[in-house]
Amino acid sequence: MSPFCLAVLSALSVNGGVDTSLPLVPLPDMGLSATSSSSERRIHWPEALQPLATLEGPAVLAANVVLQHVLAGFPRRDVGTCEYSARALDVVVGQEGGLYFVRIDRRPDRCGWAVGVSLEFDWFELYAVSPDGRILERYPSMP
Repeated sequence: MSPFCLAVLSALSVNGGVDTSLPLVPLPDMGLSATSSSSERRIHWPEALQPLATLEGPAVLAANVVLQHVLAGFPRRDVGTCEYSARALDVVVGQEGGLYFVRIDRRPDRCGWAVGVSLEFDWFELYAVSPDGRILERYPSMP
């Protein structure tokens, strides 16, 4: 198993907001996702995430759990640098079908990079989160 996968598993075992009672299964080129084998809930991913105008408590909880999960997945050697901190991230929360959808976008321009520069091609993270703050699934691939 790669050092990255071990780091992710280590971060997940601390909880990181992920329901660790669910088995972890590999996704092609996208790391690990928590899925339920007993109740195969199919996530209907929104075509375009419509941000909520007001964040009520469960939406804030969903945003926090995903932000902490993404930060825990960054390489340890880069922890503390601006590019790998909450300062360089945008959090967008939408709600659809009783679930919260949380998208994390990288913003390296907040760390002195030129506006429009991206560290990776179209980098983002998108998660489906239950109203009680459990990450249900990570979007399986970039569009």
